[in-house]
Amino acid sequence: MALPPPVSDSASGEKRAGTIQSVAMAARFLAILANSEEPLALSVLARRAGTGSSTTHRYAQSLVQEGLARQDPISGLYDLGPTALSIGIAALKRMDAVEVAARHMKQLAGRIAASGGVAIWTERGPTLVRWYRSAYFSISSLGLGDILPLDNSASGLVFQAFLPASLIDAARRRQPDPFRGAPPSAATLDEVREACFAELTGHLLPEITGQAVPVFDAQQELACVITTVTNLGQAGTPDDRSALFETAKAVARETGGAARFA
Repeated sequence: MALPPPVSDSASGEKRAGTIQSVAMAARFLAILANSEEPLALSVLARRAGTGSSTTHRYAQSLVQEGLARQDPISGLYDLGPTALSIGIAALKRMDAVEVAARHMKQLAGRIAASGGVAIWTERGPTLVRWYRSAYFSISSLGLGDILPLDNSASGLVFQAFLPASLIDAARRRQPDPFRGAPPSAATLDEVREACFAELTGHLLPEITGQAVPVFDAQQELACVITTVTNLGQAGTPDDRSALFETAKAVARETGGAARFA
C-alpha cells in the first residue's frame, strides 16, 4: 500500500493540494499499520509517519475510536482495527484479479514487441480469456479463447507448478494428441515454483518465445496466469521478462495478492 506524502505538524488549513489534510494523514497512518508485520508503538508510528508524537497520538486515538485501529490495553501497541479489516475484506470481494490483470496486460502489450494476455484454468487446460496484440508489428496465431498445451507452453508449465496433479491429469486426458508433449520433470516444476516464471522457445510455435508468470489472489491461491508471446522469429529478452514481472507486481499490489518473486 503506497503511503501519502508526509504532512508537517505545523501545516495549517484544512485543504492541501486539493485533498483534505486530516483524511490524508489518517490514510498515512493506516497505510503504515497495514504495511507493518507487527503492531507498532506510538513512537515507531510517529517516526515512520514523519510526525510528532502529539499529532500521532491524536490521530491514533481518533482511528481507535472509529474502529479503524486498535490499541492493546497492556502493551499500548497499535494495529489495524475491525473496521479497517472489514473495509479490506469488502474491497477484496469486489476485486476481480482477471480484470485487473487484463488491464495491466493491455498496457504492457502497448509497450513491448510481444503480444500478451491472461489465461485461466478450465477443464481442458489453460485458456486465453484476454489477448492483446503487440502495438509493434505482430505476427502470431494465438487468439482469444485458445486452449494452450499443458506441456508445450509456458502458461501450461506455470499451471502445472501450482495446481493439484489431479486437475492436471484430467485436463491432459482431454487435450488432443498433438497438444501432448513430455510431462515436465519434478525438477522443472520446482524451478518454475521457485522462480514464479516459465519460458519456452519453439515449443508452442516455431521460433517464438512464450513467457508466463502466475498471479495469486489474497488467499495465496493461483487466480490466473499472465503471459507474453514474441512475434515469429523473435526470441524473448531479459527486458521482456522484467516487464512481465513488473506487471505481475502491479497486479498483486492492486488485488492484494502475493508477489512471490523478487
